Amino acid sequence: MILLVLSDIHANVSALISVLNDVRKYSIDKLILLGDHIDYGMRPNETIEILKKIPFPIEINLWGNHEKAIMDGDLERFSSERGREFSRFTFQILNNKSKEYINKEMCMHGYTEKTYNGKQYLMIHGSLEDTFWKSISPENSGENYIKYDFVLSGHSHIPYYMEKYYKTDNINTRGQKRTVFINPGSVGQPRNHNPRACYAVINTEAEWVHLNNVSYDVKAEQTLYGNNVNEFYKIRLENGI
Repeated sequence: MILLVLSDIHANVSALISVLNDVRKYSIDKLILLGDHIDYGMRPNETIEILKKIPFPIEINLWGNHEKAIMDGDLERFSSERGREFSRFTFQILNNKSKEYINKEMCMHGYTEKTYNGKQYLMIHGSLEDTFWKSISPENSGENYIKYDFVLSGHSHIPYYMEKYYKTDNINTRGQKRTVFINPGSVGQPRNHNPRACYAVINTEAEWVHLNNVSYDVKAEQTLYGNNVNEFYKIRLENGI
């Protein structure tokens, strides 16, 4: 099975369309969405409409911290006032169809588990320490992930592939248990110092992983930002920071 993994689209339609065009080179079976479809970008409703019409089945569709904060109305955990202001703006422009999609078509828990080809997968926006607000990193990928063969997560906007080998008593695997951690990066707000839209493709049988990025019309997306939101979110798109 070929999985397309997207995270942190952040209402960037230009980036999302470029990714969907680029993935035509793969035979995608199912789509995994790790959350934060909305906020920090100017077209949340259009983004959701594209996802509704996507040409392959959506297997997982998680809330991220932005869906949770905006729909719950609790913005206190954002690190800046400009972030809270943007989230208030996003809530104001979300139409009823988009709100219904977020509440009914997405998983409010922010995580789920699946089995592919006999391997256990965890899909989560953040981490087991904090489902919505804390990213997985080499420093916090502790023993609580040992039961999983693959962990797919978002939130940090930084793509990575990491294999961790936990100590076990299994002599058949020479006392080790492998867990693969994958973050596809962000489609619409990359922060890996590369402005290109990021995504991942996983072959669950052969167990290969492609971390990809694709150019999109950053300038066109920037022209949509008005004076009613902080220009920080417009400027950061240029350098992927």
